Amino acid sequence: MASLVLAASAMPSHATEEPDYQVVRKIRDIEVRQYASYAVAEVVVPGPAGEAGNLAFPILAGYIFGKNKGERTLAMTAPVTQSAVPVKLAMTAPVTQSAAPGGFLVQFVLPKGVTAASAPEPLDARVQLRDVPPTQLAVIRYSGLWSDANYTEHLSALQTALREAGLVWEGEPVYSRYNAPITPWFMRRNEIWLQLQAKP
Repeated sequence: MASLVLAASAMPSHATEEPDYQVVRKIRDIEVRQYASYAVAEVVVPGPAGEAGNLAFPILAGYIFGKNKGERTLAMTAPVTQSAVPVKLAMTAPVTQSAAPGGFLVQFVLPKGVTAASAPEPLDARVQLRDVPPTQLAVIRYSGLWSDANYTEHLSALQTALREAGLVWEGEPVYSRYNAPITPWFMRRNEIWLQLQAKP
């Protein structure tokens, strides 16, 4: 329960800062976005997917709220992202949002102007800092519950639209949440991101 309360207080609101991006193409309900570089604080936690956020929130929120060298407080930004971490071994079953043998990578985006080098050093060794380079993402946005069924439905729609458009993606899908758990389901902004392969 304590982790849920922390998550509710820490999750971003509608007015929260987001990474800079430009929409370079639209395919029905899909946006192709060009993101500028930004920095993240991240942690890998075990699954299942529905519990990964609760496990990661106290760790990452502790970091941005002062559990770092210098006890510096950083602003909460949006979104909070989550993706499966694949095991680098041959596997017979695909990695899914519900269960990932390698766990789940959960990220807080750091405020604009903060880089991995300039961010305060975490006191918790589980927290890692990283600069995300400029990247092009295909994004589907939807509202509703944070359920596996809702996620799977929209991921399938995103992948189908990209195949029809002849676009190729790489890496694991990234599940992005923009609202607190207390936000009514019909007001929530959820997104799934797929990184597009760079053209040769």
